Amino acid sequence: MKLTTLVKKIESGYLKKNVPNLQVGANVRVNVYIQEGDKKRIQAYTGKIIRYHRAFLNSTITVRRVSKTVAMERIFPLHSPDIASIEFVTVK
Repeated sequence: MKLTTLVKKIESGYLKKNVPNLQVGANVRVNVYIQEGDKKRIQAYTGKIIRYHRAFLNSTITVRRVSKTVAMERIFPLHSPDIASIEFVTVK
């Protein structure tokens, strides 16, 4: 068995099944688990996808949001256990 097929077989057990069909330019809300002391809570991060890196288990999205004229970008690994959900947001 080749090494690449072995790695893909192992990684396939860690892939999330509920990842939506994402595209660059979509407005999304990413709900992320935040650890504060001994408690866990969910924090929402809303913005526009500016980059989508497809790399099997290492797939990431970069989300940009503007808050009070300051732009912030954050990179989210799609298959991380810290990502609770990703939802599409309609722009008003």
